[in-house]
Amino acid sequence: MIRTLVVDDEPHAREDLEKKISVDGEFDVIGSCSNALEAMREINSKQPDVVFLDIKMPKITGIEMLGMLDRKRMPRIVFVTAYGEHAIEAFEKNAIDFLLKPVRIERLEITMERLKRDCRPQTAVENIAPSELHFVPCYRGNTDFAINVTNIVHIYSSPGTGIHVITDRDEPEYHTDVALELLFGSTFLIQCHRQHLVNPNHIRAIEKLENGLGQIITHGNHLIPVSRNHMKNLLK
Repeated sequence: MIRTLVVDDEPHAREDLEKKISVDGEFDVIGSCSNALEAMREINSKQPDVVFLDIKMPKITGIEMLGMLDRKRMPRIVFVTAYGEHAIEAFEKNAIDFLLKPVRIERLEITMERLKRDCRPQTAVENIAPSELHFVPCYRGNTDFAINVTNIVHIYSSPGTGIHVITDRDEPEYHTDVALELLFGSTFLIQCHRQHLVNPNHIRAIEKLENGLGQIITHGNHLIPVSRNHMKNLLK
């Protein structure tokens, strides 16, 4: 069975695509999402083989969502779009799967037969994924948020509790499923410790401690540890 997720902010389009895919017994539609934030959580928790991904969505587009996915756990992506000749040309140039809205069953069947032969992720998808993230998909409880990177003060990982996001607002921490390694490579946040990233614009002071260690003091008086290796780089 090919585990499949459908992502589209239009309910009727989403339901129609689900029904058409479900006709084929080799595809198991394990869920559907109305936006990229929901999709991120579903992809990370259910790890589908294939995602039918709408491009034009509010807050975070389908293309932007690609830049937030862990490359090691990237599912096969089939883009679904009603917009943009330029985007279609890019898909055709890179031989990336795509469907035009409204999705015709004949065209969908061609894509599904192709997926049956090979549903491994396409490396070409990374060619159109943005290299820089402006928003980080976060959640608190069952509510999803798109947090602007400029509002983030500190991100850290903690064994057993995941990745925590602290903003410059007086509010509880958020969580994110985006890996620290990816956040470091695709945002202007800097690494000060193996498990900590910090926004350089929020650094008030860097304090030297014993044994080459240190700590960052933010404008909001957060204390963030600095390892020996990163201490050297921060003081350059």
